[in-house]
Amino acid sequence: MIKQAIFLVGGAGTRLGSITRSTPKPLLELAPGTAFLDLLIDEAARHGFTDILLLSGYLGEQVEQRYHGRRVRDSRLRVLREEEPAGTAGALRRVSAELDPWFLLANGDSFFDINLRRLASVPRGSALGCLALRHVQDTSRFGGVTLEGDRIVDFSEKRRGREPGLINGGLYCLSREIQDRLPAIGSLEGEVFPSLAREGLLLGIEQSGYFIDIGLPESLDQARRCLPQLMTRPAAFLDRDGVLNVDHGYTHRPEDLTWIPEAREAVRDLNDAGYFVFVVTNQAGIAHGFYTEAAMDDFHAEMARQLADVGAHVDAFYHCPYHPEASVARLKTPAHADRKPNPGMILRALRDWPVRPAGSFLIGDRDTDIEAASRAGLPGYLYRSGSLRMTVNQALAACAGPRPKLGGELTCAS
Repeated sequence: MIKQAIFLVGGAGTRLGSITRSTPKPLLELAPGTAFLDLLIDEAARHGFTDILLLSGYLGEQVEQRYHGRRVRDSRLRVLREEEPAGTAGALRRVSAELDPWFLLANGDSFFDINLRRLASVPRGSALGCLALRHVQDTSRFGGVTLEGDRIVDFSEKRRGREPGLINGGLYCLSREIQDRLPAIGSLEGEVFPSLAREGLLLGIEQSGYFIDIGLPESLDQARRCLPQLMTRPAAFLDRDGVLNVDHGYTHRPEDLTWIPEAREAVRDLNDAGYFVFVVTNQAGIAHGFYTEAAMDDFHAEMARQLADVGAHVDAFYHCPYHPEASVARLKTPAHADRKPNPGMILRALRDWPVRPAGSFLIGDRDTDIEAASRAGLPGYLYRSGSLRMTVNQALAACAGPRPKLGGELTCAS
């Protein structure tokens, strides 16, 4: 499971003129108190990337002051500053000792709303990297990418005249072995990637999510208008035992994890659809002293690892360890607000995350699950047997309305 995400945040943002004279481009605000980089970091954190590095340069002390040593969700943030500009390739070469065997690399001035875990799970073979690509109606501002099968074979320069095609979406999954190809000063996009493409060592995966680059004043303005709206998402609430994994009876050991048919693929479908995914599970085994919350956390960590293998992730696990007949005294309570059929876990997730209730739903295997959804004001769907993926896609078809249409050529909206 790839856990490292690196953001290139060292550029001077010269095309933005006076806007970046005293503020580095990634720290420009989308809304009061919320920087563009805040959004990018939160996206990486919710996808399960726990080691986040920010490679800063221009006005890097501001980046360091804001982020170094912080934690976002379960992720640790570090800022590594370059003393002299070295380009995107040089910046990465200077931190080669910090690189994991495989890592996510992202531009700090663009946002591409995709399932990051799908990018990180593309089978790579002998390739040294995989790029997320976006089809747009006008490649002139960005330059084009030629994809043959799953291999990138060419990059074209920016040119005048509107021409549809694929562009580089600024999100990459790279091997540490790429460090041998990095110049001391130079560009990944302009030098390293074209060379790898000519050798057949670069993969591409086309994605259709919302894309925006804030490198121009007009696109920055659109980001400020559109991205706060886009960041609210519908959510899928999933019961655990009997829905995601086979219920062996107080299941808690990682070695006992057995997935319901197509459960992992069902979670990936929800990720790809732009949904938050939350697990809401009663855990009476903790109340009865059969296992600890730490053991449950280990089980959830194994679920996350195996989900990542297929390009899927759960945004958060919510559990209720309370029970009316608990053997552990502190966990004994007649009707805890979190224990289904009470809706407490769902309501907590609605407070913790920017959930859009319209389009949200719950899938469970018991009437208590459906009642909890109803008490929270959400539709509930019973899973009985067979493919969970089929149940999820039926729920999506019934509940999912159109995603916000944020439009405009600058934003490359889907």
